Amino acid sequence: MDQLQPVRGTHDILPDQARQHRHILETARELAERYGYAEMATPIFEFTEVFKRTLGDTSDIVTKEMYTFSDRSGDEITLRPEGTAGIARALISGGLGQSLPLKVFYSGPMFRHERPQKGRLRQFHQIGVELLGAAAPLADVEVVALAADILDALGLRARTVLEINTLGDVESRAAYRAVLVDYLTAHRDRLSEDSLNRLDRNPLRILDSKDEGDKRVVAEAPVFSDYLTEDARGFFDQVKSGLDDLSIAFEINPRLVRGLDYYCHTAFEFITHDLGAQGTVLAGGRYDGLIETMGGQSTPGVGWAAGIERLSMLLGDETPAPRPVVVIPIGAEAQAAAFKLTQRLRHAGITADIGFSGNLSRRMKRANRDGASHAVILGTDELARNAASLRDMESGDQEEVALDALVERLLAGR
Repeated sequence: MDQLQPVRGTHDILPDQARQHRHILETARELAERYGYAEMATPIFEFTEVFKRTLGDTSDIVTKEMYTFSDRSGDEITLRPEGTAGIARALISGGLGQSLPLKVFYSGPMFRHERPQKGRLRQFHQIGVELLGAAAPLADVEVVALAADILDALGLRARTVLEINTLGDVESRAAYRAVLVDYLTAHRDRLSEDSLNRLDRNPLRILDSKDEGDKRVVAEAPVFSDYLTEDARGFFDQVKSGLDDLSIAFEINPRLVRGLDYYCHTAFEFITHDLGAQGTVLAGGRYDGLIETMGGQSTPGVGWAAGIERLSMLLGDETPAPRPVVVIPIGAEAQAAAFKLTQRLRHAGITADIGFSGNLSRRMKRANRDGASHAVILGTDELARNAASLRDMESGDQEEVALDALVERLLAGR
């Protein structure tokens, strides 16, 4: 039988990486809470209609990438490809519209059947925030500021660039769409097959095409900013001014778009040049038409999501494991006392482990391999004196310490 492997596009999160993920998650959760965002979670699968309504029947995610199946009841179910749709559905089905403005933080696995590559998996993990019920430009500034603070706390902000753009209001979008379609139609012989398919149903998506021929066409296309209404221009000016006031540097990218009609006003991405082609580490924007598209009351919204795997790749090996204290019993008589001592260290807040088997030399080598800060050696002679030998694994120095003073001694050495 062939050796079993993870399904293509998935991977095991082994202890070192799990520690990295936890660091990212806990950093984001703490800062989101500081901004007043309460954590919530939605199921990892929803009725397929939730995503068809929010992502559009003709989007690549719906037509090519969703994991969709019929359950035993015959219902069509989809593993969530992103987090916003579930939050929006919960707002409607859970009656959360009475609690607006609603500020939520979420995290968890997402699923897309796309070609696996570095930084792009079929099961991946995200953190994200949504601010629902706030229409003011300062709401956009706040979610960007939270994202910047999280990246800063992770030590990654200097390795990213914030790009922003405006998608305008409904009137701006309609005017620009008409001009863009006219321009692209005149150059349709130079467009890729994917862009030709998008020309009628989702022309704005052509602006962020990765096809080189499309890029040359798009380079000369009309610019969205020329078709903004005064209200849309004023909204964007307030967002830029708010970011300036907080000293959050940004670059305007006029080709940064979102293809679906419920997106409006601010779109933004934190990108890096350190991950090759997968340069976006956090992306978001305003989506005032989303809740209404799903059958709820018209509700403004803005938010973002970030991939934990990509953030982890940027961090590299910068999240060291805690250095344990290893208790090593010598002889059968010391086993019970060593286990009780290990528990006492843990209850005092000290990361502690016990060497279960092997001679002293093997146990010390294992402690050194595990990165232990100290080894506590407990044998019959030490027990008779109600003491233990404490070895500093860094310096090799060893001293005898009374058991009653051991916790205090280890805490003092931190």
